[in-house]
Amino acid sequence: MNTNIGFLDQGTPHIVVLGAGAIGGYIGGCLAVAGANVSFLGRTKMLDIVKTHGYRLTDLYGRHSKLAPSEIHFTTDAKVLKLADFVLVAVKSRDTLAAAELLRMHAKPNVTIISFQNGVGNAEALANHLPQFKVVAGMVPFNVVTLPNGHLHCGTEGQLCTESNAVLSPLNTFFEKAGLPLKQFTNFKEIQWGKLILNLNNAVNAISDLPLKEELSQHAYRKCLALLINETLTVLAQAGIHPAKVSKVSAQLLPYILRTPDFVFKRLTASMLKIDEKARSSMWEDLQNQRTTEVTALNGAVVDLAKSIGISAPRNARMVALIQQAEQGEFKALTGKDLLQNLTSPP
Repeated sequence: MNTNIGFLDQGTPHIVVLGAGAIGGYIGGCLAVAGANVSFLGRTKMLDIVKTHGYRLTDLYGRHSKLAPSEIHFTTDAKVLKLADFVLVAVKSRDTLAAAELLRMHAKPNVTIISFQNGVGNAEALANHLPQFKVVAGMVPFNVVTLPNGHLHCGTEGQLCTESNAVLSPLNTFFEKAGLPLKQFTNFKEIQWGKLILNLNNAVNAISDLPLKEELSQHAYRKCLALLINETLTVLAQAGIHPAKVSKVSAQLLPYILRTPDFVFKRLTASMLKIDEKARSSMWEDLQNQRTTEVTALNGAVVDLAKSIGISAPRNARMVALIQQAEQGEFKALTGKDLLQNLTSPP
């Protein structure tokens, strides 16, 4: 593999993916297949995999793209940021400040940073720490699972979103060619909260130890998710935040649909909910690999918002506690019935 950080063609904008895990590797890989000038900045473990196998990129609609090791510029050297015109930040929320420090040390002054991270505060945190740079908030609605030998599989649907900003215009063609068109919005906070509501299922899926499709097929798990969403909607209403519709069903309707019996749910979602058998949440993957999850940036964000306006979010707080117990090596899958009891029992 060519590891010289200056080997790429400089005729097009240079995109550096900071955090080349599942999401970063998939988005960057699709852009590279489409002809974009992409470098990947990631960990040694992923470098070793890519150096041996390259990338295989698939999705539930039949995408099947391959990049040989020689076609991928993957490095662990943060100096690659010096070459970037655009940086796609795809690190976990817990690593946002560390990413900001790397950017402060190495990126050139006119770089544009796009935060493709879960949660609602990462782009703001980057902007606060990097006032000299242009920071644009982004949102990834789909799930990507890491499979063996450099295989990244997108198992759910959704369209990439960003804040409206003319600075992104040089990238639009590449994202279009990659099959990942950027949809831009002016009031992005509402988009972020709409996505976070969907991401509340990450913790439910992780604690179930089941594929997403199987977990959502069980009424008890859906009731748990409905409880978490209802509580979040109550907190958002009190805070004067109106979450945007980021899927085919509005956030307000989701709890009602989730509570329907299995046969009704299956019929209602047959044409709306496309998830394949391989899909699992990134939080499940983190627990399996004994990594700290993003639960504090998801369910924890609901708890923090509630606290900031003088109310509580006990069910989301309980979900945070359960995942944190699992992070400490106490992971034990819970049935839907047991999880429901945990979420509804008095503190």
